[in-house]
Amino acid sequence: MNDRNFDELMAKQIASGGKGNRLLMHCCCAPCSSACLERLKDDFKITVFFYNPNIGGEEYARRKAELIRFIQTTGWADFLDCDHDENEFYSAVKGLENEKEGGARCEKCFRLRLEKTKEVADAEGYDYFATTLTVSPLKNAALINALGEEIGGEKWLYSDFKKKNGYLRSTQLSKDYSLYRQNYCGCIFSKR
Repeated sequence: MNDRNFDELMAKQIASGGKGNRLLMHCCCAPCSSACLERLKDDFKITVFFYNPNIGGEEYARRKAELIRFIQTTGWADFLDCDHDENEFYSAVKGLENEKEGGARCEKCFRLRLEKTKEVADAEGYDYFATTLTVSPLKNAALINALGEEIGGEKWLYSDFKKKNGYLRSTQLSKDYSLYRQNYCGCIFSKR
């Protein structure tokens, strides 16, 4: 799985009939979303899906508000909120609290958010679903794509948004739009 070029796979999906379809894009924050949305806005009718039970309290509210502001400013997507229940996250990662960042706890968190995104994509008739998580140099794109493929099959839109200087572009867009840019993933364990 690690030797697959997910950026090329995404380009093939778009070229073979993906263009113009509806995409439900799981987003964790405005900075990560920025370069991903900019890249796909001309290929899909995008709805941003904010489902992040791993993020708590004031941080959750701040990220959500900033993402909404960014979307309203650019017009690159619609916004779909999801009920926020941190207990979903804590239940999913129970027993993995002391895992290192990027380990088994993160895999459970990725799975939780991708499964919910797929569930909503199916219920609302989206053609594809994806996540902005692959833009981060700290996130394992191969793992995220393996989970997406397992959960969604052909409905999963492959990505490695780090490619083509995606992360660098997200930092530039963050400056251009004066986006709040956090310095941790979002969960209490990554903050420590």
